[in-house]
Amino acid sequence: MDILENTPGGLRDRKRQLTLDRIAEAGLKLFIENGYEATTLDAIAAASGISRRTFFYYLKSKEEVLLAHESGKFPQFLRPTFLMQSPDQSPIAAARKTLLALASMYETKESILADRILRSIEALRLRKEALLVQMEEVLAEAMYELWPDPARRPALRLSAMVAMGTLRIAKENWRREEAAFPLTHYIDQAFDLLDRS
Repeated sequence: MDILENTPGGLRDRKRQLTLDRIAEAGLKLFIENGYEATTLDAIAAASGISRRTFFYYLKSKEEVLLAHESGKFPQFLRPTFLMQSPDQSPIAAARKTLLALASMYETKESILADRILRSIEALRLRKEALLVQMEEVLAEAMYELWPDPARRPALRLSAMVAMGTLRIAKENWRREEAAFPLTHYIDQAFDLLDRS
C-alpha cells in the first residue's frame, strides 16, 4: 500500500476531494437549472457519475451540497491559517488577518449562487447559521492553541464569536452592494467599525 494514500493530502484524500467537488458542482448546476426542491439526490448522483449509495458516502443531503459551495474550503483552512498568526497580537487582530487571507474562498461564482439558494429557504438558512457556529468553534479552538492559558478561554471564546459575527456583517454588506468591492474591503470595513466601538 502506498504511504501517500493514508497521509493527509495524500492520494486518497485528493481522490475524495475531487469526487466531492464533482458532486457539489453537479448539484449546484441542477439546483440552478431545475430549482432546489425539484432536484433529487438520484439526479445529483447520476449527473456526478456515481451511485446514490456513493453519494451518501460523501454527503448526507442536498443541503450539504449547497454548504460545500457556500463555505468552500474555508472551514478546512480556518484553523491552520489562524495558527500561522503570531501570538504577539490580539486575538481579534489575528482573526482579522486570517479572515482576510481566506476571503477569496467566499468570492467564487459558485459560492455566491449557493448562498442565494441557502438564503431563499428558511430550513437552509438555519443550516447556514449552524455552519457559522461550527466555524466559530473551530476558531475558538485554534485560539486556545495559540494562547493556551486556561484563564484566557472565556475571553478567547468571546473573541471568536465577535470575529465570526464581524465576518457575517462583512458578507451581508458585500452581498447587499452586489460585490461592488472585493470581500476583503468589507471585512476591513467591519473590523474598523469594531475598533471604533
